[in-house]
Amino acid sequence: MAELERSTAAAPAVHSQADIESLPALVGRLGDNMMALLDAKLKLLKKEVTDDAMAYVRSAAMIAVGGVVALVGLALVNVALALFVSKLFSFSQPVNYALGFLIMGALYLAIGGVLVITMKNRMAARNPVPEKTVEELRKDQQWLKNEM
Repeated sequence: MAELERSTAAAPAVHSQADIESLPALVGRLGDNMMALLDAKLKLLKKEVTDDAMAYVRSAAMIAVGGVVALVGLALVNVALALFVSKLFSFSQPVNYALGFLIMGALYLAIGGVLVITMKNRMAARNPVPEKTVEELRKDQQWLKNEM
C-alpha cells in the first residue's frame, strides 16, 4: 500500500495536448452556460412580474364588478333611507326630501372616501417587484464583472 502511495505521489502531472486544447472550449462553454443562466433568471423575473400584473388586473376587474353591484344596491338603500330621514323633519315636504337626500349623500361620500383611501394605501403598500429575483440578478451581474 505504501509503495502505491509513493509511486502516485512521485508521478509528475502530465497534461496531454488534448487537455490543453480543450481549455478554450471549456471557457467558451462556461460563457455559454453563464448566458443561459442569466437568460433563465431574466425569464423568471419576467414571469414573476407578469403574474403580479395579472393578479392586479384580476383584482381590479373584481373590484369594478363589485362596485357596480354595490352601486345599484347603494342607490336603492339611499333612496329608502333618505325618505326615512325626511320624515324626521317638520318642514314642507320638498324641504324634508331635500334634507333627507343631502344627509344620506354626505354620509355615503364620507364612507366612500374612507374606503377609497384605505384601498389605495393597501395597493401602494404592495411591492410588485420580486425582490429576491432582482437581488439574484444583481449578484450574478457583480460576479460576472469580477470574473470577466
